[in-house]
Amino acid sequence: MSDTPINLDDLRQRIDQLDGDILRLISERASCAQQVAHVKLAQDKDDVFYRPEREAQVLRRIMALNKGPLDAEEMARLFREIMSACLALEQPVKVAYLGPEGTFTQQAALKHFGESAVSLPMAAIDEVFREVEAGAVNYGVVPVENSTEGVVNHTLDTFMDSSIKICGEVVLRIHHHLLISETTRKDKVSRIYSHPQSFGQCVNG
Repeated sequence: MSDTPINLDDLRQRIDQLDGDILRLISERASCAQQVAHVKLAQDKDDVFYRPEREAQVLRRIMALNKGPLDAEEMARLFREIMSACLALEQPVKVAYLGPEGTFTQQAALKHFGESAVSLPMAAIDEVFREVEAGAVNYGVVPVENSTEGVVNHTLDTFMDSSIKICGEVVLRIHHHLLISETTRKDKVSRIYSHPQSFGQCVNG
């Protein structure tokens, strides 16, 4: 091991150089994505730009190639955002999800499609299905199951009456937090109002 002391300025210069390299390569990747769009449109103007199986293949390859220090899941998250932004250059993906904004279903949509997708909140599960069936959006994200409360029956029932097929799965870790102000005494809290699903997911908390 070298006894030469680490120079902070040298490290910062190296980071700046790497940032420039990363920027150049991302821009090059984005240009390739635009070329893919031109080729697809030339072959078939109705071709589908988003291919979940292709995205899954790319992410699996990235995770397999990753040698750290970032873990494979974090690296996949970074690449998903790059892919989302590149796909938006080809054709922005429209996704309906069970709203309102801030729901776990929205988190699942963002996790799967990235921040560059156009995500639209719907008031009910069947509205998500209707938007997909009408062609107003490309995909829909709905809750199917959770580990404490079991399957979401309304979602499964709606699939029975729909021609829509499942093309992907998102696993999301759920965390609930009870937040109180500094002026509120915990021993004075007597009642909590929330959605029944939230209470069910906190039975072991």
